[in-house]
Amino acid sequence: MIVAAITLESFFTPLALFGFTAQLCFMMRFLVQWFVSERKGRSHVPVVFWWLSLLGGGMLFTYAFLREDPVIMAGQALGVFIYVRNLILIFRRRNRINDRQQERAAALAAGTATVTPDPANEATPTTDP
Repeated sequence: MIVAAITLESFFTPLALFGFTAQLCFMMRFLVQWFVSERKGRSHVPVVFWWLSLLGGGMLFTYAFLREDPVIMAGQALGVFIYVRNLILIFRRRNRINDRQQERAAALAAGTATVTPDPANEATPTTDP
């Protein structure tokens, strides 16, 4: 059996410090999600969760690449893809919502929209057909 000797000096190499920083970024996403969920009183995944996931995952992938560790690289590569995809979905939705709000505001300003009740909001402007 091979036993690796871990010395205190091995914790302070530039690569190890980079790896610890990467792991800290990756771990912070859970703390942020927990904090936000506690404040909201319900489970919630904020956008910063995905940014921290991407940053930490990318750094961990780099760390694994530098250590020539294909196991960690494979695990982080899939994760990074998923984090990017979630951010794309989030920003596409935000753009659609902003576009709708601008269209409704323009319709209200032009006098071609009415305000109808919406259970989700107090009032939602809609355009007339």
